[in-house]
Amino acid sequence: MENIIDLFTIKEIQILITFFVSLVISITAIPVIINISKLKDLMAEIELRSSHEELTPTLGGVAIFASTLISYFIWDNPNEGHEIHLAISSIIILFFLGIKDDILILSPKKKLLIQIAASILLIIFGEMRISHFYGLFGVLEIPYILSVLFTTFIFISVINSINLIDGIDGLAGTVGLLASLIFGYLFYDLKLYALSTLAIGLSGSLIGFLRFNWSVKNKIFMGDTGSLILGFLLSFFAVKYIIFNSSYRFNPQLGVDAPILMIILLIIPLFDTLRIFSIRIIAGKSPFKGDRNHLHHLLIDSGLSHFYATVILVLFNLMVLFIYILIRSNYSNNQSILGLFIVFLVYCLSAYLLSERINSAKIERIQFTKIDKLKRLQIVEDKKNQGLANNETRN
Repeated sequence: MENIIDLFTIKEIQILITFFVSLVISITAIPVIINISKLKDLMAEIELRSSHEELTPTLGGVAIFASTLISYFIWDNPNEGHEIHLAISSIIILFFLGIKDDILILSPKKKLLIQIAASILLIIFGEMRISHFYGLFGVLEIPYILSVLFTTFIFISVINSINLIDGIDGLAGTVGLLASLIFGYLFYDLKLYALSTLAIGLSGSLIGFLRFNWSVKNKIFMGDTGSLILGFLLSFFAVKYIIFNSSYRFNPQLGVDAPILMIILLIIPLFDTLRIFSIRIIAGKSPFKGDRNHLHHLLIDSGLSHFYATVILVLFNLMVLFIYILIRSNYSNNQSILGLFIVFLVYCLSAYLLSERINSAKIERIQFTKIDKLKRLQIVEDKKNQGLANNETRN
């Protein structure tokens, strides 16, 4: 035991224990939730745009919620700050919203209003506002009302983008796992141990969830309960990291690097949501009307499994993050933003080409089916004619 203590600090041991406690609770709780869901018929309905073909329990978010908070609350975190209390209050609000939506289905307007209320609770009473741009696009400090509206927009965007990518097995959970692990490291490096503990607790719960989300026999979805909580926590971590770094007013570079890094960490949900909303608005449709134009749907429709589609998207995320880490010291922040815009265009172009390939394959299949049908009809007709000819010969 002394050797272990010598190898790790007390804080590191605490964070590791948090991770394993969260993991064990999640893995233990989910089978119970699956059994109850099957007994009470609390299953995800199969829709036209669904990527699953069997009735599946959809309350995995309950395990994520419980394991994250229980593993966090086993410790006394003296530096947690009032904003973490408010964040947990907001999570509880979203937990009940998600439960009701997973079981009874809520209208999008009601869901949006409750998300805004939960976000404003933290933003106003916890002073969680992004109030300075440090010269990015020539903007410095912004007024109070605009900072509240802008920060609320960030929360709502991240929450709903996580919800929108939860369309195939493993994607939302894996993206959330990657981001929460990095947040855990970033906050630990900044000596924000309470936030690091919360982020690591979230990562442990997500690994436990993914073990069953990938399962064939005991599959479960996180549902809106899980995606809302995951999206809110990731937006909370992102905004807190930006605000903390922007406090270094003697070094504006840190204040502007942070938002770019946060965008890259959440690049898959943010880029996919921006792309999808743009396509729907240009087509004259509601941006909230569901379809199968998401990149993860296109990858599935092209013949990839859920696992490989998720791996491709997460590897793309890691690649962009790695490139940014390598080049960020050599370029200005406006150049970094331009680089992100180019990456977004590449992302959209890749999705467009994939969509065209899928549509072309569908047309080919339809044409092949028609040709095959005509051939079979011709064969039947030839056999009839041959039969008639044989009868005439006999006569």
